[in-house]
Amino acid sequence: MDDEISPSVKRRRHHGYENPRRRVSSTLFYKRATFVAHLPQHHRYTPSHAWLAPSADSSDVWQVGLTKFALRMLGELVEIRFETAPEQWVSTGEIVGNIEGFKAVSDLYCVVEGRFLGGNPALDQGLEILTRQVHETWMYQVAGKPDPKTMNVMEYAALLDATIDRILEKQGASAPSEEQP
Repeated sequence: MDDEISPSVKRRRHHGYENPRRRVSSTLFYKRATFVAHLPQHHRYTPSHAWLAPSADSSDVWQVGLTKFALRMLGELVEIRFETAPEQWVSTGEIVGNIEGFKAVSDLYCVVEGRFLGGNPALDQGLEILTRQVHETWMYQVAGKPDPKTMNVMEYAALLDATIDRILEKQGASAPSEEQP
């Protein structure tokens, strides 16, 4: 199985604890250039760098958050706003709100078709928790079915490889040449 992992990815175990039961979840250690992340293997991922995972309370409720890569692109977080009201029906690809960082403002696209359950009330206290507990802190929940275009952790790691390589290539192309006339 290790032959399937790109050279920039290594396996590592992460042990977590959940309401009195002990839960062991596996993460994928990802490193490419200067970017490092621990990606939960039980999450699903989107091309727009969101993650989704079933709620511990109900298998048809999906919690949606942003990956470390997405948060890094946004910079320091300023505000999150939801345009969709709780209990409203949403479709995949529909804008449910936006998140503002110092580097960018980004629309939040729904990655689950179903009933929008609302934003995470923990975010009312501040958005720092999104960057401290990246793959545990969700932004919103939807009861329904996830977008069939979501990826498993290995597919997402391959997407990160391609994305980071494009960024590095652009940085290299824009670097001044050392040739003398």
